[in-house]
Amino acid sequence: MSPSDLMLVLIANLAWGFNFIAGKEGATHFQPLFFTAVRFAFLLLIMLPWLRPAPGVMKPLLRVALLLGVFHFSMIFMGLHAGGNIASVAIATQLYVPFSAILATIFLREKLSLVRILAIVIALSGVMLIGFDPIVFNHLDALLWVAGAAFVMAVATILMRQCPGLGVFRLQAWIALVATPSLLLLSLIFESGQWDILKQSSLLDYWTPLYSAIGASVVGHGIVYYLVGRYPVSLVTPMLLLAPILATIFGILWFDDVLGWRLIVGGLLTLVGITLVSVNIKQLRRLVYGNDKGKEFEKLES
Repeated sequence: MSPSDLMLVLIANLAWGFNFIAGKEGATHFQPLFFTAVRFAFLLLIMLPWLRPAPGVMKPLLRVALLLGVFHFSMIFMGLHAGGNIASVAIATQLYVPFSAILATIFLREKLSLVRILAIVIALSGVMLIGFDPIVFNHLDALLWVAGAAFVMAVATILMRQCPGLGVFRLQAWIALVATPSLLLLSLIFESGQWDILKQSSLLDYWTPLYSAIGASVVGHGIVYYLVGRYPVSLVTPMLLLAPILATIFGILWFDDVLGWRLIVGGLLTLVGITLVSVNIKQLRRLVYGNDKGKEFEKLES
């Protein structure tokens, strides 16, 4: 990977890492559902030029938009609003990787190697250990919200295979179109005082939904889409695990988060497990040993 692309990887991680700070601040000020609705309203305005029909794949596209926009993001911000520290939430969001591998095995008949099975066990064990950290245990609902959001993300990832070639910006545009009115309605049902919040908010208060829309969706996802187009997914995905680490650092600096040993050890176990799930073992061998030697290993295994 070129130095310029490595810099893009760092920018994407920084954008996603700081999004947890913006999300927690925004969910506290606006309320979680209303904040998510405002966030997607900003994103919809930005993505309007890409809001075009996708003939032949509109049904799966709308399902993905509903899952990601209405359920995934609202559950993330519900988790951030529920309390606890940023680290547990940021690490738990990465569970979508092993969840996706499990769902792909069940519904797409993809083979799950022994290494990946072990990796999934390690990742889930890490999250269980995080849950027993006293700071996290007192806000266990936050961890459950985010684990649920990760599962929804995994389901949406499987469904995305039914609508390939959309492009990240057109997908973001449709997610925003579906999510904005849906979340406004949900906010009106389950929350209150939205108009008072808007009247009392200064322009500076809107930095949180605006950053979440631009930083996470436009910059973060845009960079990853570009990188995945140039490099194998198994190379790009593990590099994105810097985001929860940066989010943890931002949480310590911004909110004075305290990390217990269970959270540190559990976080490391989870990230190691997710890395092993993400890495394509065959490609890794060929990268380390060269194509010929890597193919010899594959022949021996088969």
